[in-house]
Amino acid sequence: MITSEQIAEAVAAAYDSHKANRNGKNASYIPALAEVDPKLFGVCAATVDGQTFSAGDADCEFALESISKVFTAALAVEQAGPEVFHRKVGADPTGAEFNSVLALELHNDKPNSPMVNAGAMTATSLISATDAMDRERQVVKIQSDFAGRPITVNEQLAESERATNFHNRAIAWLLLCGGYMYSDPMEACDVYTLQCSTMVTTVDLAVMGATLANGGVNPVTGKRVIAKANVSHVLAEMTMEGLYTSSGDWAYTVGLPAKSGVGGGLFAVAPGKLAIAAFSPPLDKAGNSVRAQAAITQIAHQLGLGLYDT
Repeated sequence: MITSEQIAEAVAAAYDSHKANRNGKNASYIPALAEVDPKLFGVCAATVDGQTFSAGDADCEFALESISKVFTAALAVEQAGPEVFHRKVGADPTGAEFNSVLALELHNDKPNSPMVNAGAMTATSLISATDAMDRERQVVKIQSDFAGRPITVNEQLAESERATNFHNRAIAWLLLCGGYMYSDPMEACDVYTLQCSTMVTTVDLAVMGATLANGGVNPVTGKRVIAKANVSHVLAEMTMEGLYTSSGDWAYTVGLPAKSGVGGGLFAVAPGKLAIAAFSPPLDKAGNSVRAQAAITQIAHQLGLGLYDT
């Protein structure tokens, strides 16, 4: 049994251990992300009984970016069902970068995973919606339900992303050619861009993760967000591709389902116990936050959370 004191101590120790780390660089291909203060660093753990323990800049908002893929996938699994979702999107690692076109070519234009850009757009297109506005509303609502508070799109960030998302537009058309796009491809691409442009804090992200750790029930609001039966599917997707080309290394060394975003966020889930989130903009070559990885790894090891530790 992990005590509150142990969790608080682990969070504080991880923050202190890594706050001086200056390795990595902000994502530069999205202008708005390049301008974020690289010194920002927040850590938070949220338990399945609704407690939060934070350190540093844990209340500073940042762009959710690719972490949004987790919650859109959860919504699509809820609506389409796990069997249909598995068939239409997939659950295997691509072995390539998160925006790889080659990965699509090698798999007959099937995206393989909702945790890479292609699969994320397929998942977005699977959402049952009347139009683009309804699709965006549902995506933002599921994020808000996971966080336990209203989440909103940062329009300035969204415009910055739209100005540079030509590669994603090309991927969306390829998905249509392969039969893995279930709405207008440019609508799916634009809603995907918007879902990446929402703003959260490290505390929000920890609560979002704790909702998964708690079997789909938000531990703060008490609201059921997704069915318990679907949580395992979401966590499996995170395990296989949550940190892109570093996903296998993460499973090997940390042993927790996790998801990163190029905005500098990262969260990991210890089912039935808690979630750990961290935020720091500088990324490694795979697109994962350097300090966030280090902090979450230290906390997971200190608390003995790895799923494969017997």
